[in-house]
Amino acid sequence: MKIALFGATGRVGQAFLRLAGTNEQLDIYALIRSSNDKLGLPKKRIVIGNARCREDVKEVMKDAEIVISCLGTDGNDTLSAAMTHILAIMQEQHIKRLITIGTAGILNSRCEPGKYRFETNESKRKLTRAAKEHAKVYDMLRDSSLDWTMICPTYLPDGEAAGEYRAERNVLPAEGKKITVGDTAAFLYHELLTGDYIGCRVGLAY
Repeated sequence: MKIALFGATGRVGQAFLRLAGTNEQLDIYALIRSSNDKLGLPKKRIVIGNARCREDVKEVMKDAEIVISCLGTDGNDTLSAAMTHILAIMQEQHIKRLITIGTAGILNSRCEPGKYRFETNESKRKLTRAAKEHAKVYDMLRDSSLDWTMICPTYLPDGEAAGEYRAERNVLPAEGKKITVGDTAAFLYHELLTGDYIGCRVGLAY
């Protein structure tokens, strides 16, 4: 199974590769900005380019069956710009499955129905730019006909997978404070194999 991976050099992307890279049934191809020998991928599976460039995105997605995005907001609109290309190419190439990493800020608010968490006091972050960028991507996914999953971890410190965490559809698990990069990557890998959360956001926390 060929997978096109975006954001492979980020924290979740690298942790995901350490897990999925041992699965011989998965052929993972990654789009990265510059050479990186630490990814553990054969050079033939690495495309050097930019997620904002449609041709680079198209090259790594050629013949892919699943697309995974661990892209961050990068301080600008790179995330939504890349997702615009990804969704268009998925439609052209008849790729149905997409898993992407979001943020807990765009989960539904428990205390103010109809609002995102970042729009309420549930979110402790004062800056909302990144959450708004993720919300833009969420709107794109809702309007698509894809089998998508948007994984939304709360505060994300470095750390290995403990294997015990809570996942809940469209809201953050009650009193959830954090989840490590390792467990977020472990959930991503599990969702890749099972497809348990197609068509929804997933709140992740301990």
